[in-house]
Amino acid sequence: MKTRITELLQIEYPIIQGGMAWVAEHHLAAAVSEAGGLGIIGAASAPAEVVREEIRKARTLTDKPIGVNIMLMNPNAPEVVKVVIEEGIKVVTTGAGNPAKYMKDFKEAGVKVMPVVASVAMAKMMERCGADAVVAEGMESGGHIGFTTTMCLVPQVVDAVSIPVIAAGGIGDGRGVAASFMLGAEAVQMGTRFIVAQESIVHQNYKDKVIKAKDIDSEITGMSTGHPVRQIRNQMTREYLRLEKEGAGLEELEYLTLGSLRKAVIDGDTANGTLMAGQIAGLVGKQQTCREIIEELMKETQVVVKKENELWAK
Repeated sequence: MKTRITELLQIEYPIIQGGMAWVAEHHLAAAVSEAGGLGIIGAASAPAEVVREEIRKARTLTDKPIGVNIMLMNPNAPEVVKVVIEEGIKVVTTGAGNPAKYMKDFKEAGVKVMPVVASVAMAKMMERCGADAVVAEGMESGGHIGFTTTMCLVPQVVDAVSIPVIAAGGIGDGRGVAASFMLGAEAVQMGTRFIVAQESIVHQNYKDKVIKAKDIDSEITGMSTGHPVRQIRNQMTREYLRLEKEGAGLEELEYLTLGSLRKAVIDGDTANGTLMAGQIAGLVGKQQTCREIIEELMKETQVVVKKENELWAK
């Protein structure tokens, strides 16, 4: 399947792995890229030299293109941008801020920039500042979310910009990939499905929670703070939502979640950790290698598209 995104990024399949904090490290990114998609290393709040090390480790596992996700609110972001350029990374996704002040350096280094956006206004702003593509992420996704669903957001963004659009949020199988293309996207970004990949370093307890999740098992915390986060419900989310309902301040709420993502990913604490996952978790029922995931996605997409073409031909 060839699209503007596969051509832009020089990848075989229009599948991009989300740059999830703590999850998207070199093992996962390399495995996704080696399987024909685009693996992303999540810089999150890591020091720049840690990101450099992750990039170099990934390159010992694959010679395919890999990308880095840069959280622009991270105080280390300027140093991370410098490392990305020095290490010859050719594609970045960005979140939590505007990459405009780095765009000149990115362009001079030949880096393709694909900001994650949650609104049409942000997508248009990113196009004006020189983005090569945008990731339109609906609120079905795991982690930090916006307020518009993927079904509504993607076609509006596609209509609003001329650069390629990547759909994200609530995509877990070939039906979701096909639907994204019908909405006008030219690739998809997925996170939750890759959390349970065999190459993922996520603790087995966390993986099991995703695999066993039902359609109603995700909750959103932080609506009152303006920073909503989608995750699988547990003891921590119940306490957070209780405090939120009682009018607790941001400092108290932030203290409750301090280090909670690491607790889930590394320690396997499924009671007090933040189990970030999208609403599509209820559709994820098994562990597979990244190659098996991507090949299954593409086969399912072909079946869906062929079936729909046959129906329209009648």
